[in-house]
Amino acid sequence: MPGDRYGEQQRPRRGRIRPRAAVAAVCVVLGLGLIGGAVAGSRLTGEPAGTGGTSGFAAAGTLWHSVPVDQLFPPTVEGRGAGPGGADRTWTRIAVAPDSGCEGAFDPPLRKVLAPVGCARLLRATYTDATQSYVTTVGLLFTEADAPAMRSLALRFKNERLARRTDLMPRPYAAKGTAAEAFGDKQRASWTISVLTEAPVIVYAVSGWADGRTVDAPQPAAEAREAGATTAPAQAGLGHEAQGLADRIGRGLRRTVKSATEKPS
Repeated sequence: MPGDRYGEQQRPRRGRIRPRAAVAAVCVVLGLGLIGGAVAGSRLTGEPAGTGGTSGFAAAGTLWHSVPVDQLFPPTVEGRGAGPGGADRTWTRIAVAPDSGCEGAFDPPLRKVLAPVGCARLLRATYTDATQSYVTTVGLLFTEADAPAMRSLALRFKNERLARRTDLMPRPYAAKGTAAEAFGDKQRASWTISVLTEAPVIVYAVSGWADGRTVDAPQPAAEAREAGATTAPAQAGLGHEAQGLADRIGRGLRRTVKSATEKPS
């Protein structure tokens, strides 16, 4: 699939104002991109673009090409109580990556761990906080796995504590002309990975500073959010940034799955 089908939205740095007409045009492009993606997506899954005739689990795996980007990655995400000490958070989407496969999206160790479930499509968006101090990439990896395979991977992540391994950090999505332009591999500070079992999807998030500073000791969100944590990512609240966004994007996906797969009474 050509990279521009899913589309890409970027928000200028603070101080530059984008005309409303331009924003509307971008939304149109994103919408058309998802329509185009539905055709290619049906070929990837071997099923029609609709969900009729498939199980709820299988239908959930096709949502990447039938749900609007603003539903999967809302332009603004509210995180009540998501910050350190229960502080509220607001995140604004500054970039949406073109939908893609997984080539080059993960470091080799993580790619190896995820290999058993395959990669049907990868969707990513990057957000910044209200102060534009932090940036966080959220990813939705739609796998090719069945329910038992997803349960097996979820169990492995739990038993082996894979989500806490530094060599298994997801890669960020850095978009030129945005606050995330300098958000590369060396800027990764905190992260979280969640393997869903009700859908063939892996939800992840990785956060860092917007100023491009490198991080010598990244820390998983589960540890960075612990009371008394004194690392730089913990003190900055970057564990909360990653976990808060991943939780809310994941919840939204679950609601979408439930709505799309419920049978009329």
